[in-house]
Amino acid sequence: MSKYSRAEQDELFEKLLNALTETDVPADLALMTLGNLVTYVLNQQASPSRREALARQFGAILLQSVQTKQ
Repeated sequence: MSKYSRAEQDELFEKLLNALTETDVPADLALMTLGNLVTYVLNQQASPSRREALARQFGAILLQSVQTKQ
């Protein structure tokens, strides 16, 4: 269970999605920019000793979210 409400998550998601879709940003540019944003968040808000673990966890969750169920 998240400490953030579904409404908070949805609001932020909509803002980020609008920024990427209002100018028809290509997928590769959107992914590069989101990757830079993730790096920025990790570097600004996570202690150096936790960054790698958080990045690995984020990557694992991302992979799980795009895997095709068989």
